[in-house]
Amino acid sequence: MNSLQPNEVDVLVVDDESTLRSTCRAFLEGYGYNVTAVERAEDAVALLKRRSFHIMLFDLYMPQISGLDLLSQALELHPDSKVIMMTGNPSVETSDAALRAGAFDYIPKPFSATHLEILVDRAIHALAEDGTGHDAGHGIPEFHTPKTSPRPARRTQDGVVAQLGDVAILGESKVFRNVVELARRVASTDASVFITGESGTGKELIAQYIHQHSNRRANPLVEVNCAAIPESLFESEMFGHVEGAFTGAIRSREGLLEAASNGTLFLDELVEMPLSIQAKLLRVLQDGVLRRVGSSKTDAVVTVRFVAATNRNPLEAVEHGTLRKDLYFRLRVVPIHIPPLRERPEDIPPLVSHYLTIFWSKHRPGESMPTLLPTAVDSLRAYAWPGNVRELRNVVEHAVVMMEAGAPVGSEGFTLGEPMLDGGSAGSLGIDPALFQKDYHTAREEMLAHFEEEYLSQILKRANGNISGAARIAGVDRTTLYRLMEKRNLSKRELLEP
Repeated sequence: MNSLQPNEVDVLVVDDESTLRSTCRAFLEGYGYNVTAVERAEDAVALLKRRSFHIMLFDLYMPQISGLDLLSQALELHPDSKVIMMTGNPSVETSDAALRAGAFDYIPKPFSATHLEILVDRAIHALAEDGTGHDAGHGIPEFHTPKTSPRPARRTQDGVVAQLGDVAILGESKVFRNVVELARRVASTDASVFITGESGTGKELIAQYIHQHSNRRANPLVEVNCAAIPESLFESEMFGHVEGAFTGAIRSREGLLEAASNGTLFLDELVEMPLSIQAKLLRVLQDGVLRRVGSSKTDAVVTVRFVAATNRNPLEAVEHGTLRKDLYFRLRVVPIHIPPLRERPEDIPPLVSHYLTIFWSKHRPGESMPTLLPTAVDSLRAYAWPGNVRELRNVVEHAVVMMEAGAPVGSEGFTLGEPMLDGGSAGSLGIDPALFQKDYHTAREEMLAHFEEEYLSQILKRANGNISGAARIAGVDRTTLYRLMEKRNLSKRELLEP
């Protein structure tokens, strides 16, 4: 199978509803795709006469030209593209009509970011299976399979210790170089890997590095965020389903395990996977046998390399019964722990230098890049970085937008929280110090309850009280949002109060 990186994928979104159109665009751009969004089907037709797209998402009901008519015209112009239909009034009849007309799949509104990501990812894999490396008006490159052997980890003067395509894994610290070296050594095997580390430390990047340096690199890396898939959809998404398995299952569909066969399945936030799914996954780990939802027989035998990750303590999850002990030890053949950024401050200067160069080229091309004064570097090294590398990346991008071209930049050029005190501070993490006087479970529940209430309040206000809009902002479905409100005994009126 050939591969296509997200930044090589062009997506067209056509919907006359501005909120959904902009939200859908934001979701997809967040995954790295190149997105063009238009309001009118007529504008889409004019655009498609000039160029093509890998993936197209059309609203089924639009004025002037219907979604089905647009689908027909789009596939006549670009038969190799994959079209996903979006509909706020799903039914067997309309869905069947779209599929018969040549749609790759359909997605009912409102949908979560994860549901959209999964469908688009499947469409990309289908393109690769078809081998359709077509040229989208000189905008779509040919599909390609890497022919070179993976390069070993290395250390250079700019702090690069490993290379993943165009993405550098940077660090100067011994502990981080040890992480990359361990990933390099295990990559050539089929051993399962369990990656731990705080949010933002780069667990996903290490998983990608392992896959790209493995013997499976020509086959898919399927990434699954276990915390983002609604429990009601989890079994179908993972194992697939047969036609008629449930209402709306109008055709059989393979799941993520089948999509990852001969490749790698990355299970991010594994601890959030429902226990019932963990039990079924264990069987696949043991013998590779897979049975789709609604099937009475073995539907496939898959060979998958598993890489799992969590930002929580997996042993505590085992102790509390949220992670099966047998599954954990089956996946933890090779454990890799990524230390938080505050424990490896020597990695901060090369990371800052790298992101400064990247974002300056992106936001300020042609302007003279500023120089960092020692005070800036010192303040960045002293900060706690509760969000780790992800937070550092965002801080540098914000600074680039605000910096004066060519001028020296001191500590005032970066917007930071509280500096570390004796290796860290509760204030830098936004935690009430009084929580540390309570037992772990009480403190965790109180902090989680406060976060969930504040989060629900903010997204509802952003959506002007519209539950569907708030669900789209949160990347979940309305049922999940209502369930969370019920869990915290919160009404919409209470959450919208100033």
